[in-house]
Parts: sequence; structure tokens; C-alpha cells
Amino acid sequence: MKIVVLAGGLSPERDVSLSSGALIANALIQKGHQVALVDVYCGCPKAPSFIEASSAQRYAYEVPEKEPNLMELQKESGMGQRLIGDGVLEACHAADLVFLALHGDIGENGKIQAVLDTMGIAYTGSSYIGSLLAMDKDLSKQIMQRHQIATPAWQVVSVQEALQMEVILPCVVKPCSCGSSVGISVVATREEYQQAVSYAAQYEDTIIIEEKIEGREFSVGILEGEALPAIEIIPRTGFYDYKNKYQPGLTEEVCPADIPEAVEQYLRQEALRVHQVLRLGFYSRVDFILNTQGAAYCLEANALPGMTPTSLLPREAAAAGISYETLCEKIALDAWRRAQSAKRK
Repeated sequence: MKIVVLAGGLSPERDVSLSSGALIANALIQKGHQVALVDVYCGCPKAPSFIEASSAQRYAYEVPEKEPNLMELQKESGMGQRLIGDGVLEACHAADLVFLALHGDIGENGKIQAVLDTMGIAYTGSSYIGSLLAMDKDLSKQIMQRHQIATPAWQVVSVQEALQMEVILPCVVKPCSCGSSVGISVVATREEYQQAVSYAAQYEDTIIIEEKIEGREFSVGILEGEALPAIEIIPRTGFYDYKNKYQPGLTEEVCPADIPEAVEQYLRQEALRVHQVLRLGFYSRVDFILNTQGAAYCLEANALPGMTPTSLLPREAAAAGISYETLCEKIALDAWRRAQSAKRK
């Protein structure tokens, strides 16, 4: 098949996306597909160059320690607030399907999915509805609460309200709709809290103030309607922030997780429930914290999990006997089958 891998974008998770996209593109090329990696924000020629397995050319991108400076990117590119660059949709039309390797903003809030739907372009992952529900942490937590899925207590407030309100410490401060731990702080003092609100406000005007649950952190991937083995996440210092997520060697990841079988099965069952109530698609990843009493709380769901060298879903798939290349092709083939089925209706 001819596949466009969409990555990048005007998002704090831009670098993570470009790293994911490069690896996904290489995996699909290895599987014999013709692939073009396209930055959705910066654009591309209307007739992009598709790389074949016979070519020696491959993609590469490493995630820097800090999030990208989006203001500088806007100035350098001349794109301003536009979200889709020149030639991008034409390139998507030229392919059999689009593999979404985007993280954050347009890639995970449902916007790009809605655009592709209106143009009849096949794409991987969840629909615009599932993407929106998972990306908005307030909406997703409301839905989880309605379905009796435990999640840490939270408040959703404006930046001004957050700066003036009294909070129970320690707590977690985060933007309402960012991923990759961008804008997130774990705070123990009022001074730290004020700094955390200002940090979160750099990314969004709506802030989540969340109860801090002490315990062990886990993640469970969903693939093809089934839960993958749970993985435990153990940062060597601090919490699982942006740097600890994407810089090699800063976090220990244990998969399958060293937990009793009953706990493993419960996490997998709850992950599948979260996946279903948020209307997610062929694959996702659901994050949990297991408190000191053994109770599990769902932190959030990810409609487009990272696919970098340090990402969790590929590790979980490998523990289930699924190679990285096979994982990528499974996701692509699902999109192809759905598109063919829709044409027959």
C-alpha cells in the first residue's frame, strides 16, 4: 500500500510525534509498503516522495530534553496559527491511507480525524468522537465517573480561578487537554502550586487540579479489542514527566508488570472498559495508579499512544509476542479494512 504517515504539527508534543512518525514510517517500509513521512504543520510538496523497501533511505528523529518552542516555529515557518500546511491534504489523497502519528492538539482532539472524514480519506486509530473524549481530561473523567471507573478527584477551573483558590496539598496541576506530561506538575507547597499553575497556563487556559494519589504507576495498551500485558513505570527521579518519558535510561519499565495475577487481570479489564466508554478505536493506551491500599485509579486514556523507542505500547505488544513492525502493520491494515468496508455500504 501507499501510506502517508502524518506527524509533527503545532503541538507541545511535536517532537515526540516526529520521533514516532519516523519509526512508524521505517517499520511500514520494512513491511514492503511505500511510505512518505509528512509534517502536518510545515507541509510538503503536493506530490511527496514515497520511499520503498528497496531504497536505502530511512527516517530518523530524536526527541530533545525540552518541549519545542512553538512561537519560534510559527515565526520561522511563516504558518502562524494555521494547523494544516500546504500540500498535506493533497499528499493524503495520493495515498491509500493515512497513518496518524500525531500527538496532542489537532492529532488527538479529533480535528484532523474530522477533516479526513469529510474528505473520504482512510486513517488509523480512533474516530473524531473518541479522540475528543479522550483528549479532554475533564470530559473523560466525567464519563469514567458515570461508569463507576475510579479516577482521582479533580476540579476544572480557569487560570485565574486556579491562582485564587485554596487547594488541598499535595496535588497535581495539569492543562485540561495536553499529553506527554506537558505542563504537568506535582506540588506539595503553595509556592510550588502557584508556579505549577503558571506553567500549565503556558499551554492552555483551562486547568485541572487533581488529587495526588501515592502509589505505583501502570499502563495497559488495548489492541484489536484486547488488553495487552500491563507495564509498570518507575522513574528513577521525580515523576513520569516529559523528560523522564522520552530520554533513554531515566525510567525503568517492567513488562509484564511484577504484580499478582488478579491485579493484572483487573487492570486489563478496567483498561478495556475505559477504552469502550470513551469510544476509542483499534488501539489505545490507558494509564493507572495503584495506591498503597491496592486500589486502582485511572489517570487518563491515550487515543494515539506514543511509538518512540521509549514508548509503552510497543513494549507491551512485544511482551505479547508482537514485533514493532507487525504492530504498525496491524494498525494500518485495520484502517484499510474499515475503508474498504465503508465503500461497500
